[in-house]
Order: sequence, then C-alpha cells, then structure tokens
Amino acid sequence: MESALDYHTAKALLEWQVEFGVDEAISEQPVNRFEVKPAPKKVAAAVAPVAPAIVPGIAQKPAEVDGVELARAAASGAGDIGALKSALAEFDACELKRGARNLVFADGALGSRVMVIGDAPTRDEDREGRPFVGDAGVLLDKMFGAIDLGREQGVYLTTVLPWRLPRNQDVQPRDLAMMVPFLERHVALAKPEVLVLMGNLACQATLKKRGMSRLRGEWSEAMGLPALPMLHPEALLRSPEKKREAWADLLSLKARLRG
Repeated sequence: MESALDYHTAKALLEWQVEFGVDEAISEQPVNRFEVKPAPKKVAAAVAPVAPAIVPGIAQKPAEVDGVELARAAASGAGDIGALKSALAEFDACELKRGARNLVFADGALGSRVMVIGDAPTRDEDREGRPFVGDAGVLLDKMFGAIDLGREQGVYLTTVLPWRLPRNQDVQPRDLAMMVPFLERHVALAKPEVLVLMGNLACQATLKKRGMSRLRGEWSEAMGLPALPMLHPEALLRSPEKKREAWADLLSLKARLRG
C-alpha cells in the first residue's frame, strides 16, 4: 500500500519533529526486552556420506598397491620359463626395475640337475642382462668345471633379484618379498634336483636365514629341494683364502649328485 504523504510533506514532518527534540522512533506496540523466548527446535537432517573433494591441479594420492599379491598372481600364471620371463619383464610394482638397464633372468642349460641362485646382479650383469658374468662368472665356470659341470650342461643359473640394486644398497624387505614368488615359480618350472645358494640374499630368500660363515657347506632344504649354501664367487675374489672352503663344498655337491 502506498503512503498517503508525498516526499516533500513527509520530509517537512520529520524536520519538524527533529526541531522538537525527537531522536528515536518508537513502535506503537510495547516491546518486553526481558522476555525469554524458547529456542527454535532443530530438525535432524539425514547426513549423506561425503566423497573426498577433488581439488583441480593437485595430484590425488593413489590407492596402495599390494605388490606381493600382484607378484604371486603374475608368477602363478606363467606356464613355462618363457612366460615367466615375460611376466617378470612386465612387472612394474618393484621400484628396482626403474633404476636397472636390463632384466637379469637366467643363463645356462635349462633342465640341468643343478640350479644356482645368486644374490643381486652386479654392474656387469646388469649391463649384459645375464647372471654370473665378468670376473665372478669366470671363477664360477672354473669352479663347476672342476667337478665336470658347466653352463652348457649340468648348471642353470639365476639370481634372487632380476634388477640391480641402486649403488649396491641393501635390498628392501618389500622388494625381496615381491621377487620370492617369481623365484619359487622359476624353481618349479626349471625342475632341478638340487639348489646351490650363493650368497646371503639367496639364503634369506629360500631358507629365511643369513650368515654364510655359519650356513655354507651344510645341506638343508629349500623350496622342497636339497639346498647347499656356498660362498659367492665375488666373496672368493675378495678373500682368496676361502677358496679351500668352496672346493670342499663343490666336492660335497659332486658326491650328492653321484649318490
């Protein structure tokens, strides 16, 4: 409803009241300032689950991947040695792969009675993509040649880790756990009669033990097969006086194969 007063009349009336000392407007109805009014009732609303906010320009943290389970699935799906090598080459959950030049898978005669398991690839092995090369490889060939075995017949070679450790650092437990399923499948497909475990890492992966000075020369069982821990050729190059112990272990291996 429009006011009956025009602008100029209303303005004149206000100015007249100001001249008489009016300084505030009072309502026609009295207001009790001390009255306590009840608070309004709150209606509970259904709370829906809130999805995490996606902020543009900020990378979201990916879900944690169980690399060990992925490794088990990839390894168990390999029906032969070639498929296992391909599965390992395509496996991306292990960080070691990113720092290596080549996959180091195996060498020697597949189907041999003896399967040698080394530790981790060296720089030479990483460069060539084969286990036991360089000076250590030359020494290993001489060692097994002394008991009438070799890469061409009688010995099949692999390593626990297929990729070189960065700057020869210690292996992380997670990386080792991811590689064990591939190693177990490798042994199952290669079907050797005995295992030769060369190095602490090979013993850790198969026997769950470390300490070559205590383990070497003592036959045990790993992955359902007779297993003989031996000093790695790299260790023999650093400590030539231990070659006597290596020779004793080789004679023990020779006797076991004859028996």
